[in-house]
Amino acid sequence: MVEKHSALLDRLRRVNDDFVMWEEKHKRLEKEIRSLNRKHVLTPEEEVLRKNLQKEKLISKDKIKEIVRMEESKENSK
Repeated sequence: MVEKHSALLDRLRRVNDDFVMWEEKHKRLEKEIRSLNRKHVLTPEEEVLRKNLQKEKLISKDKIKEIVRMEESKENSK
């Protein structure tokens, strides 16, 4: 199952520009959140920024999962 899932993700990275865009966005947001989390104290503005980044990251994760589900559904209907 893991190999099949891994193969699907590899294929999506090659052929689906939306998947690649959402995956890259998710990684970028994760990096920005980690950078903020390394600070000992956040300003109120940084706290708001971190919360907004976390929300965006969840949206990107949902979009990635949606694309994977749609692709799996296509494969299963064949």
